[in-house]
Amino acid sequence: MASRRRAAKVVYRERARRGDRRALRKLVEEIDVFSTEERKVALELLEERLTRGRASGYEFHFAELGGELVGYCTWGNVPLTRSSYDLYWVAVAPKCQGVGIGRRLLREAEAGVARRGGGQLYIETSSRAVYGPTRRFYRGAGYRQIARFVNFYAPDDHKIVFCKTIAPKRRLRRPRRAAETHR
Repeated sequence: MASRRRAAKVVYRERARRGDRRALRKLVEEIDVFSTEERKVALELLEERLTRGRASGYEFHFAELGGELVGYCTWGNVPLTRSSYDLYWVAVAPKCQGVGIGRRLLREAEAGVARRGGGQLYIETSSRAVYGPTRRFYRGAGYRQIARFVNFYAPDDHKIVFCKTIAPKRRLRRPRRAAETHR
């Protein structure tokens, strides 16, 4: 990342906006490991969120630097579960990788799960060598590998599943006033 970019402040937000369509398309096209099909799915999830709002089941967090989308993540509740969540995407522009944006986005998703009462956050990825840095990223963030589905995506391309337990966010109880304790 260029030194002038380091000086700029990364802005994080949750709300998806119409302009994110073009920005997200540009971002996922910059990331070489994503296939055409994967890029299409990333855009479909955003479109679903823009169309249906919270009813879509997809939550987003965006990272912008100088008004440019440089990272995002998408997560949501696993259907038919009470406290299981999937992290569908976490992606950072190649020029901005390695400076903590991905970690911050992942922490934002984890905080969202915690606000909903906590549970398990699952992440799946490919076993291909090109995804090695991705797997190291998840392990470094405290996720542990819990499954490997052999030849899942293609011959010799296994699905690797990671998981982390997210504690619920505790609400601080406000102290009772004297008048409240003597009813």
